[in-house]
Amino acid sequence: ITNPQREHFTKLRSEIDRGFAQFWHFRQDKHMTIDTPGWVRDAIFYQIFPDRFARSGRVKLGAELELWNSVPTAHGFKGGDLYGVVEQLDYLQQLGITAIYFCPIFSSAANHRYHTYDYLNVDPLLGGNAALRELLDAVHARGMKVVLDGVFNHASRGFWQFHHVLENGAASPYRDWFHFDPERLNGHRRFEPYPSASAEADLASGEGSYEAIGYGAWWNLPALPKFNTDCPEVREFLIDVATHWIEFGIDGWRLDVPNEIEDDEFWREFRRRVRAINSDAYIVGEVWGEAKRWLQGDMWDAVMNYQITAASIGFFGGGSLDVEETRRPSSFSHVKAFTADEFVAEVNKVSAMYAPEVCESQLNLLDSHDMPRFLTCCSGDKQALKMAWLFLCTMPGAPCVYYGDEIGLDGRHDPDCRKGFPWNQADWDQELLTWYRNCIALRKQQTAFRHEPAKLTVAAAEVVVVSHSAKDSAIAAFNSSTSAVSISLESYSPTPMVDWQTGDSVQNDAVVIPARTARVLLRS
Repeated sequence: ITNPQREHFTKLRSEIDRGFAQFWHFRQDKHMTIDTPGWVRDAIFYQIFPDRFARSGRVKLGAELELWNSVPTAHGFKGGDLYGVVEQLDYLQQLGITAIYFCPIFSSAANHRYHTYDYLNVDPLLGGNAALRELLDAVHARGMKVVLDGVFNHASRGFWQFHHVLENGAASPYRDWFHFDPERLNGHRRFEPYPSASAEADLASGEGSYEAIGYGAWWNLPALPKFNTDCPEVREFLIDVATHWIEFGIDGWRLDVPNEIEDDEFWREFRRRVRAINSDAYIVGEVWGEAKRWLQGDMWDAVMNYQITAASIGFFGGGSLDVEETRRPSSFSHVKAFTADEFVAEVNKVSAMYAPEVCESQLNLLDSHDMPRFLTCCSGDKQALKMAWLFLCTMPGAPCVYYGDEIGLDGRHDPDCRKGFPWNQADWDQELLTWYRNCIALRKQQTAFRHEPAKLTVAAAEVVVVSHSAKDSAIAAFNSSTSAVSISLESYSPTPMVDWQTGDSVQNDAVVIPARTARVLLRS
């Protein structure tokens, strides 16, 4: 039997075994309960790109870095570190933040650190393991949480086991850790982790990385060799990494492109092992579309809710929407200016996909490091951002601020959306910062916003009302049009109401919602 045949039969057997395991799991757990961490429902997240948030000066660097306030580049380092985050915890708490999600922090040759070469050590440019220890202790002393980014689908060219195979070929004990071309593995052709001109041309023409450079890589990018999670040693290594840092004290994992690990049993084992150490650990996946398969209670708790992101950009952005820039991420190719009816239909569709426990645990975001910032998607329209942030604060699921959004930071698709945080307060939009703080405070006051399903209705042409069943809950109305609209709220509340911001009494039968504005009304 040839090597390719052996690999084929080995993979086929693995798939058959996995199929039996999934079938048996379904038979055993079809009445499974969904147990998501209770703290997430009440959390306000803040996403930090570590190289760009805050520089402490405690990490000694031997070379000049990219200027902090200069335009970010694909390969430049600005020198943010974890000690810098510790120094800004007062700022985050004053904003109302209760949990921090960090983009990857482990040793890497990339400023974004999605090219991991050492999963068991924090990058020395960020302060190393000692900085993470100090950060966790400081965060937990304030009653806050930390979620780290886990890149378990692929590693980097500098990853030890991958490099070992490049040096030793088929003689390496790590030859099964990745998807290698047997011809190159056996020395008949050379690997090309740094492709030649002809290999670059092959990749550009659409040839896969396996054929062009000798190994499977994520999105055919030579820098990102894809793990072979059918290999038992790989599975154990990755899950050991996950449990190691849970034992170290982190509060959960955000999983990078986890849907590309096509192995439900891997994720079930991942959950079992992580939750055995911390039963409240949060496991949230990066999936830009529908994710029901992984949200049945046995794999992940939630996903980054990019479907709500897309709907919010389309509705609140309205006539300000920069369609071309917004559609830069391929998953947003459908985004356009949405009507109120289209917006409500989209939000209701997403909410209906999942159990209430999942909806209450979703990571609801307006933007991230992987897309243009919301403010830029809406051509700088601050009213669109204000309405969208208030909307997230009225919905089930944990709202997440991408660092700097709260002070008006803009940015096109990456790397421009990864600017250094401007710590000169003269550069801040103070009115926007106050709005973010007030919306967060309102969410914390209104239990229904966090613990009850939201009901969305179209009250007028471009006015959407968000309400909840609790008798004492607030009602939020969002007018995305360019004209003031008067609506009746008598069907939502028979009792008098007061305006959240002004404290003025409101006549329920004629509530005016100014153009491009939202109003929250409290039952008196």
